[in-house]
Amino acid sequence: MIRQSKNLLSLCLFVLITVTTSQLQAAPSADLWPRWAKHDAGSTRTIDHSAWNELLHRYVLVKKDNVNRFNYAEVTAADQLQLRSYLAAMATTPISEFNRNEQLAFWINLYNSLTVDTILQHYPVSTIREISSSLFSSGPWRDDLIKIEGENLTLDDIEHRILRPIWQDPRIHYSVNCAAIGCPNLQSSAFSAENIDFMLDRAAREFINHPRGASINYSLLRVSSIYSWFQDDFGGNAAGVIAHLRQYADAKLKTSMEGQYKISQHHFDWTINDPNAKDHGAGRVGSRGS
Repeated sequence: MIRQSKNLLSLCLFVLITVTTSQLQAAPSADLWPRWAKHDAGSTRTIDHSAWNELLHRYVLVKKDNVNRFNYAEVTAADQLQLRSYLAAMATTPISEFNRNEQLAFWINLYNSLTVDTILQHYPVSTIREISSSLFSSGPWRDDLIKIEGENLTLDDIEHRILRPIWQDPRIHYSVNCAAIGCPNLQSSAFSAENIDFMLDRAAREFINHPRGASINYSLLRVSSIYSWFQDDFGGNAAGVIAHLRQYADAKLKTSMEGQYKISQHHFDWTINDPNAKDHGAGRVGSRGS
């Protein structure tokens, strides 16, 4: 009986470790939620993101290392209320009635503002992956955070069931920020229908031409784990990823990448994008949205 109990316990631990590990290593696929494909191509209505824009101007710190940080510790009670009011306004927006560019800016700003709000509700934390409502999750990506048009939405829903499958644009990965040093920058201005293409291009160039995006070390190509987790969005293989990198690489990086046909290493730093954070640590296991 004792031996059976021990065997059962060992089996449970094995299953727990196996499930948890598989979740950490697997990246969510782009799986369209058809309900959000509706849009009005002829709509000229606009969405006001000025409140979010003000907060970004106030708290995003552009550092000399070209990694933007959000000054969570300095956010006032009034500004946290402003963020909550902005999210409440977004929750009442009939987004299906807008054109595609307004929708794209809406979903990106919503993702980023929800992420900042989540961090503020749990601050201080050393990494967003500490915020978990389930034994089998690492991070808040699967938590219901807001209701839009009567539907409960998670961060995973926004990124993997709306943004990625509808727009099928790899630059989406440079627009959504997961509150980590390893992520592409949280921009210091809100996205809008007017600036969307410019900001997506700028975000791609900022990230790719920074060492946490791509770099050559001892003739070996080292890139962000984003290109492994979401390889299908970047051509489906190493050659596709490298072609994508070259598209946005500056002259120096492009020259150093000549003759590169394989990726030697992936890396990612999950340290929170907080100017007060210490002990930055790169981790190669655990995808955004795991």
